[in-house]
Amino acid sequence: MPGARPFDLFDADRKGRIKLYVKRVFITDDAELLPRYLRFVRGLVDSADLPLNVSREMIQDSPLLGAIRKGLTNRVIADLAKLTEQDAEAFGRVWENFGAVIKEGLYEDFERREQLLNLARFKTTASGEGTRSLKDYVAGLKENQTAIYIITGDDAARIASSPHLEGFRARGIEVLLLADPVDAFWVAGGLDYEGKPFRSVTQGSADLGLIPLLDKDTPPSVGASAEVSGLIAEMKELLGAEVADVRASDRLTDSAVCLVAAENGPDRQYERFLAASGRLGSAAKPILEVNPTHAMIIGLAGNTDDATRADVAHLLLDTAHVLDGERPADATAFSQRLFRLMTRGIGTA
Repeated sequence: MPGARPFDLFDADRKGRIKLYVKRVFITDDAELLPRYLRFVRGLVDSADLPLNVSREMIQDSPLLGAIRKGLTNRVIADLAKLTEQDAEAFGRVWENFGAVIKEGLYEDFERREQLLNLARFKTTASGEGTRSLKDYVAGLKENQTAIYIITGDDAARIASSPHLEGFRARGIEVLLLADPVDAFWVAGGLDYEGKPFRSVTQGSADLGLIPLLDKDTPPSVGASAEVSGLIAEMKELLGAEVADVRASDRLTDSAVCLVAAENGPDRQYERFLAASGRLGSAAKPILEVNPTHAMIIGLAGNTDDATRADVAHLLLDTAHVLDGERPADATAFSQRLFRLMTRGIGTA
């Protein structure tokens, strides 16, 4: 295995680097003896059972080559598994260089999915500068935790500071930080590990009520007040077709708002990939979650100026898009609302 990534590792046309010999006579270096997710492995296979005049077509159709492919793939994965036990530091370097490629096997190779999940290492909200295995994660599950929580994105630093994580951090729940492009695809396949499904923190209801807070002095959430509930209902009406729903959140502790996807349907990051590749007709409307205990939300609920409430409702939605790594849907309207609010504040002062 190379000590560094080849420059063309993610080239769609890149092929493996395994050479095929028959009785020590070179036949080809293009025999596809390993699956694409192991394309970084280099080496040679020497067979005494193939004829010396084997053609490229015979290689592709040969049942003997099929057996060689299966045995070679199993051997590479088994050796990687041994490396995790015998030299974790060396395996860490392999994973750092090639983990993003190995994870392609999680949606391509159903037969070896469990073995690949055991190999996988992840940055998490509890891993610091290192990585964690799924075995380590499951061993640290909180009381009443029934899922492996994940967050996907294209920027590791941004997703690590996402407001979606606030309620999970307050309860000490570890979340996998998945920033490789391939992550949005394999987690969408309905996988589980030791009976625990992978669940995105940006999708559906958080359902954190049964998991206690780390700070025992923090009072439990009692839901939104009547005024805030009225504001949330009004925001839903004001935002109209821009959102699927506006609701109180139990995943936010510090931020005012965030966007989540519906329970059924693609995760927001996966949806963005589908839209970018032209495989999604139209994106689903997001759900705007509102922190009912946030000082600004409480203050807005007590504000009786209709124009201010309308401007702030739209600005909160735009802010949620920005926190999600997106742009406001209408930059001109965003700036106009912001300037109007600033002008009112200056005029009051």
